Amino acid sequence: MTFEILALVMTVACCVLGVRFIFFGGSVLNEWRLESTAGALILFRRMGLMYLGLALMFYLGRTAAPSEVRSAVCLLMGGTAMLLAGLGLFEFSARRVSAGIFRSVFAEAVLGAAFIWVWWAG
Repeated sequence: MTFEILALVMTVACCVLGVRFIFFGGSVLNEWRLESTAGALILFRRMGLMYLGLALMFYLGRTAAPSEVRSAVCLLMGGTAMLLAGLGLFEFSARRVSAGIFRSVFAEAVLGAAFIWVWWAG
């Protein structure tokens, strides 16, 4: 997998997540069996905008040549995605979320591994 392909995958994924969090955040909370409160929905809308910003960053940077900045982005995103997957497993084991979190955990682990692979292949 190349950085360009991974950046395009992230562009699409971040757009989907951004729109989902902004307009349909309650469905994500229900999927994880969490209460859909006004506060949670405000946070989800704000996170949705962050995802749309990441989508734009990956789209604009998709053709970036190998560099220290591109390596840092790969390591940062890979590490963050792996930590998010671990946090999802932790929240499930603590019985704070339902098994619906496993879709997110799987996607985060795969994306984390992909970013680390792209960094390693360099």
